[in-house]
Amino acid sequence: MESPARRAAEIWLGAFIGLAGILVFLYPDGYQQDGGNHFLFARWAWIHPELLVGVWSRPAFTLLYSLPAQFGYPAAKLFTVGLCAVTAWQTWRLAEHLGLARSALAVPLLVLQPSFLLLCSDTLTEPLFALIFVTALRLHHAGRVVSGMLVASLMILARPEGFVLGVVWGAWILLVPRDPRPAWRRIPSVLLLASGAAAWWLAAWLISGDPLYIKHHWPPDWTATGAPYGSGPIWGYAARLPEIAGRLLQVPLVVGLAVLLARRRGGTLTSPVLAVLMIHSALWSFGGLGSAGYARYMVTVAPAMALIALTGWNVIADRCARLPRGVRIASAGAVLAASAVFAAMYVDGWIYSRDARLIAETHADFMKSPRPVKRLVWSQAYMAILFDADPWSAPTWGDRAKNLEIIAGLPSGTLVFWDDETGPSWFHLTRADFQGAGFELIISRGQALEGRFVKGRVLGFGGTRRQEMHLLYRP
Repeated sequence: MESPARRAAEIWLGAFIGLAGILVFLYPDGYQQDGGNHFLFARWAWIHPELLVGVWSRPAFTLLYSLPAQFGYPAAKLFTVGLCAVTAWQTWRLAEHLGLARSALAVPLLVLQPSFLLLCSDTLTEPLFALIFVTALRLHHAGRVVSGMLVASLMILARPEGFVLGVVWGAWILLVPRDPRPAWRRIPSVLLLASGAAAWWLAAWLISGDPLYIKHHWPPDWTATGAPYGSGPIWGYAARLPEIAGRLLQVPLVVGLAVLLARRRGGTLTSPVLAVLMIHSALWSFGGLGSAGYARYMVTVAPAMALIALTGWNVIADRCARLPRGVRIASAGAVLAASAVFAAMYVDGWIYSRDARLIAETHADFMKSPRPVKRLVWSQAYMAILFDADPWSAPTWGDRAKNLEIIAGLPSGTLVFWDDETGPSWFHLTRADFQGAGFELIISRGQALEGRFVKGRVLGFGGTRRQEMHLLYRP
């Protein structure tokens, strides 16, 4: 007979899948350029196999998404919804295994994290990392330590945080008090955590013929210092807890973390969260390894945060046990409902994803009277997605002087799809530069873009996005 906790978890999961599926079509592009670029890499990976082992394209993501990507962008985004649903289910199962009360709440405490909801219908790498992480964690807690390490070794193939958590995981194995073997005898088994990286290196060598392919194709902006995307205070991530956990749900997260640390329990939950939090806080503060300070990086350990928050929720609920049952149920419902509204507003308030509407309208205008296109040049990934352009056909952009030389040499039949924000800020080129190079402006659209549901700026998010899209053509 199905347990009440399982039924509750299934209801929460069904509601999440329905909501996330709607988000796929309400917001047809990603919330940042990275999502669209990762989709393009996956879609074209079997044409350019080097993409399967690229540092920036992420081997695990590109390989896994290479099949759904063949069915289009919405299919790949729906695939992410499926991955997130499995992650939520695994998080609930782990809560059950750990004996946490009110285990079904693990699902909403995960999916109502604003950054998690934002990414659940996107094609970014954090959700896949979270799934690998929670699967490995379940295996570890089930006593299948070797299997857990093998799965955990795949984290590095999804995101760089895999290296950090690999070190943390190795410490668990070496320092576990119930293992009678001396630490030096446990070291060989810990090397299993490097098996994913070894497989990546071997695959890169076989595909490229270069044994140092990964080193030679290391992203140039991933340097120890330099802050290519800026920097911020060391407490920057702590200040973004409302985006990471939610304005209300950050309270049980902090309570749960404090309780677990004070009781010296739940180390397999707290240590990954603290490790990722501290490393990104440091990188953002010192501008290291191309860190951009995004709240979404914490989605990598979102399952652990959900279970820490569940621990805090249980502590708070137990303290309120003397209140009438109706009051407790109504209060809990109000907190979850308000958290759902806030998370949805966070998604709708993300202004950059609105560009997709204007890009689609501009593309539709062109398709009414198309011209022969021998090459496409674009400033946003969604433009390339709509034209199904090969990402390797994009110019190798550099500084402004180099870019002006590039556009001057583009052949006839080149179509340029450019915008007034990403194009100038990323590539140092404007519409006027293309016109000066001999391109004819054939379509130009401008619009003040508001959220689909929230108009203006609310709770620090949203606002009006003013954008212009241009299509230019070289006869």
